[in-house]
Amino acid sequence: MKNIIGRKVGMTSVFTEDGRSVPVTVIAAGPCTVLERKTIGKHGYEAVALAFEDAKRSRTNKPSAGRFKQAGFEPKRVIREFRRGLDADGLETGASVTVDSFVPGDFVDVMGISKGKGFAGGIKRHNFRGGGRSHGSMIHRQPASNGDTNAGHTSRGSRRPGHMGVDRITHQNLEVVRADNERNVLLVRGPVPGAVNGLVIVTSAVRPPKRSLKKAEAAK
Repeated sequence: MKNIIGRKVGMTSVFTEDGRSVPVTVIAAGPCTVLERKTIGKHGYEAVALAFEDAKRSRTNKPSAGRFKQAGFEPKRVIREFRRGLDADGLETGASVTVDSFVPGDFVDVMGISKGKGFAGGIKRHNFRGGGRSHGSMIHRQPASNGDTNAGHTSRGSRRPGHMGVDRITHQNLEVVRADNERNVLLVRGPVPGAVNGLVIVTSAVRPPKRSLKKAEAAK
């Protein structure tokens, strides 16, 4: 099962076998515990619920505590469901999911919550060009016309100043450089959204590059 929950540790660079320096993001991934296996017959869809990070019983609400008690293990902090990349073998309740299912060369999609930037203007938020800079312009960084003024309201979808960041961002097709099962660490090439220690979800790539598909077919 190439789905796992983790936290972003930071960025560094590692050397490949052919001597190239590759920038990577370090993700402390897993180990995760299978909380529940959902089936079409019982729930109407196929999915696996994974639990991550130990939590205090005093910080767990009663519905969640009952769910963990039924599964037979201690409460966890994070619960996420995965519907793709499921493997029928070894995914029973209580099973452990680690990074050993990932191998160098795999392509994954990593989802995280972007950093919050607070209130931002149109230039920073939407890359507006800005107004004229000549004497008397008075609109150097102000947004220009927003369209029809007779409407009496702001049109939905208008690009205006406002809250920036704290959005759910997914970076696709990040290559797995290294998977350290002893340290529960996953190294992926490139940046990962979110701040340090932010929660990230790693899943198998939805649209992997064609070169990875050809490589998989050649391996068969």
